[in-house]
Amino acid sequence: MTAPNRVGPLAGLRVIELGGIGPVPFAGMFLADQGASVLRIDRARGAFEMPIDPTLDTLHRGKDRITVDLKSSTGVAAILRLAEEADVLLDSYRPGVLERLGLGPDVLHDRNPRLVVGRMTGWGQTGPLAQRAGHDPTYIARTGALHAIGERDGRPHLPLSLVGDFGGGAMYLVAGVLAALWDVQRSGEGQVVDAAIVDGVSHLMASPYSLLAGGAWRDERGSNLIDGGAPFVDVYETADGRHVAVAALEPPFFAQLVAGVGLDAEWRDAQWDRRRWPELREVLAERFRTRTRDEWAAVFDDTDACVAPVLAMTEAPESAHLRARGTFVSRDGVWEPAPAPRFSKAAAPLPHRPHAPGSQSVASALESWGLTDAAELAASLSTDHVDPAPREADTYPSRTDRAILIS
Repeated sequence: MTAPNRVGPLAGLRVIELGGIGPVPFAGMFLADQGASVLRIDRARGAFEMPIDPTLDTLHRGKDRITVDLKSSTGVAAILRLAEEADVLLDSYRPGVLERLGLGPDVLHDRNPRLVVGRMTGWGQTGPLAQRAGHDPTYIARTGALHAIGERDGRPHLPLSLVGDFGGGAMYLVAGVLAALWDVQRSGEGQVVDAAIVDGVSHLMASPYSLLAGGAWRDERGSNLIDGGAPFVDVYETADGRHVAVAALEPPFFAQLVAGVGLDAEWRDAQWDRRRWPELREVLAERFRTRTRDEWAAVFDDTDACVAPVLAMTEAPESAHLRARGTFVSRDGVWEPAPAPRFSKAAAPLPHRPHAPGSQSVASALESWGLTDAAELAASLSTDHVDPAPREADTYPSRTDRAILIS
């Protein structure tokens, strides 16, 4: 049975997502955005939740979700039954947890030899730190990536969770799962994907490590072409206290930068003279402080100088280019990123808004996912009494609490 009402390149793919925050929910969202039927399994107790209304958590859009007590025999039996009809299982737990629950890959493959088990961790399934707790900053700290991000002579800067959790984690999990699914088509056998954030981030660092090996990269922050070391690839403050980003790397682009800010033409020949970089940086900083961010944006809008206004998150969805492409969508007055990438066939509709835990009946969630015996399995799970009732709005963080979170 194929889950109903699914459209997109992954329509017909059935995915089980086991709990967790960050990378695994993002991977599940990506698959759901492209038409996969994703069933989120919430933990029955002790799970950390992001401090927002769950119906606003974009990472859970397009998914069905139920709560299962994985420490109960009925809960384990339910996952095994689901695994029989799934194509992918996403594991967000530490190494060994699935095995202790009786849901290790060997057990799962006994039930479904074609199943792809995608295991997402920070440190990986093996190694001295495999059982150690961690989060995005601690993972990227050990790869060399965090050391390389920040201003010269300053401390490293945290790049949100884009480099670790989502770039080196979730997207490598997705890539690994899709590669394993391709192999299933040829071999008929599923396998385990060991997606570790430290591995993914290190892989993302292929270019800097290549430059380091070739003698074209200094192992110092803010000292290289693409890390703010070059004055023509940097961020500058404008007259209104906002900023513009400059990336005029190629000489033709640099020439347009020089012309746009009104520098003498002789600066065009000084681009690669490192001895003059400190002076060039001062000159550029002085010039950019003479106009506002939006005034500079207007100056460079019709050029290839590679100068762009640094937009706030609240501004970006309203920017002309992103609005034209529909990069963000608004639902009920709330912006969220649209699914990406784009495909040449008919686009899948925007996935439904996230469900709050307990807002779906178990039977309806299982039926929507495409289970052949949804009512029967739902009845067996009802004996565990673990489905939480949807929380009322006033049980989410108060305005005061939210102010503390963002202060």
